[in-house]
Amino acid sequence: MKTDVVILNTSVLDLRSADFAFTGKLAGAGGLALCETADMPPYTQDELMGYIVNGKATAGGGGNTAPLLAHAGLRVAVGSNLGKGGYGGLDAQGRTFHDILSANGVDMSATVVHPTLPTGTTFIHEVPRGERGGIAYFPNANNDFDFEVFKPEVLRLAPKVVYYMYSGLSKRGDANGGRDLAAFVVWCRKQGFITIVDSHTLCGNPHELIGQGLPVAAYGLLAPLLGELDIFFTSVDEARMIRNTLEREGCDHGEDTQASIHGFLDFARQRFCGRSGRPQLFGVTVKNGAYTLYVDAQGKTRGVTFCKSRYMAAGRVVDLVGAGDSFRAGLIGYITRNSDAFLNGTLNVADAVQSGNLMASIYVTSPLNDRYGSIPNLDVLIAIACDGKDYADEEELKRALRG
Repeated sequence: MKTDVVILNTSVLDLRSADFAFTGKLAGAGGLALCETADMPPYTQDELMGYIVNGKATAGGGGNTAPLLAHAGLRVAVGSNLGKGGYGGLDAQGRTFHDILSANGVDMSATVVHPTLPTGTTFIHEVPRGERGGIAYFPNANNDFDFEVFKPEVLRLAPKVVYYMYSGLSKRGDANGGRDLAAFVVWCRKQGFITIVDSHTLCGNPHELIGQGLPVAAYGLLAPLLGELDIFFTSVDEARMIRNTLEREGCDHGEDTQASIHGFLDFARQRFCGRSGRPQLFGVTVKNGAYTLYVDAQGKTRGVTFCKSRYMAAGRVVDLVGAGDSFRAGLIGYITRNSDAFLNGTLNVADAVQSGNLMASIYVTSPLNDRYGSIPNLDVLIAIACDGKDYADEEELKRALRG
């Protein structure tokens, strides 16, 4: 049976604890640091497993998206490197990541056990409400992602959509100035797969850089990639930094959000659209929805449109971590069901984006110990996304989700 979605790279175990104050030295308060394996704190495997069994661990990266798709009833697989160790052949982080995803219906048969590097690990400093802790990410085995190793796995799984996470977070995956990833995307397109690549926030303090119109070198990796992709969504801050990096004369100091969004999408249209020879969907997500640019195979656009979320009132936000990944899960779910429409240029973009809005709303309002349990079957999710109704409160949406 063919797979709907294959998610590649960035398998990471997120560990949260008040013990991780060291992250402040690496990332600063509230910052995010991309770290080297050699600098990872010398916790033993037993110590790490202690945090895990005490409920301090969640699956990140592909673990933010793959279980959502699986709970929605899609056939989803993850292909990545996990570290070797004494827990059934994997290290403590890898075993936990593998077991969480497997328990949630994700096909982990494309796992590669890395002989020397540990599983990707993020240490998140838990601090009192109102404060911001640091986040230190160690890519570890994710740094050694080899496209040639995973191509046979992608062919075996034969998905409708190939989703690579993330540009900018893997030394080998980002090699050759991002051209290796771009070449892989071209290869996927030739196999008939729809492609999406995500770009994680690649700096510690976006607002400081935006205010000065400064480039972020890692966003330069997108230059050879964006013209080859079928789908690319980013946040407002990232859109500003990407444009500041790739279009120095059009530096965006973040003074006007609307102008920033339209400026980025117009920049994408002019520089990256029409190269691949098939439709492309670019988007910028905001708190209450997403702006999109849909381009046909000849490079002609329908123009920039805004799709406001109809689910903003439906529940109290518990945690916004993973909001972007869950949005993409809903979007991708809709596109897998309508892949022919995407490829022939007739996709209903508004319905696709509302599917993403709805999935994100369900995810960020779910309790941390049950992020996936409220995810409905994809048919139910799409039906609600397409019904045109604004949901005024949580109970109204819950009734709709129950059918």
